[in-house]
Amino acid sequence: MGYGDRGATKIGVEITEILITRDEIDSKVAELGRTLTRDYKGKSLLCVGILKGAFVFLSDLIRKLNLPDMSVDFMAVSSYGAATHTSGVVQIMKDLNQSVTGRHVLIVEDIVDSGLTLKYLLENIRSRQPASVKVCTLVDKPARRKVEIEPDYNGFEIADRFIVGYGLDYNEQFRQLPYIGVLRIKDN
Repeated sequence: MGYGDRGATKIGVEITEILITRDEIDSKVAELGRTLTRDYKGKSLLCVGILKGAFVFLSDLIRKLNLPDMSVDFMAVSSYGAATHTSGVVQIMKDLNQSVTGRHVLIVEDIVDSGLTLKYLLENIRSRQPASVKVCTLVDKPARRKVEIEPDYNGFEIADRFIVGYGLDYNEQFRQLPYIGVLRIKDN
């Protein structure tokens, strides 16, 4: 299929289609940047990237923000491990370095799937007394939602498909792809 296929055959998976192109991603990230710039104008914003998946999206997104009082921090959480479905148990692997008390916080996620990880993150950050906390996700997959939660800012809503690329991975592979593709795990 092109970019990244050599690794796909090695680990028994293949990308069956490009779901969201690089141009579509670029356009959506620019649109989200304009909206966030408008909504956070005059406010001190802390963008919290959720590692590892959101790092590509976050780096592109912050370059589209025209906000002089903005900073970035990261959290790493785990609920998947090497699986394709969430375990439902969320662990903080890396916590924030900055205080969120009294600050406007924007959680930047690669994908909202079951909503369990996001629910945990929202509860955790709200307990730290921020001025506000909202969520911006590149991809929303509401068909798999296990809790009632909706991102405040969303790039793309998709059906229940396993996707990789643009930071999203399968077993730490495919993050480098410039597009979002549908992954099929081959039966051995």
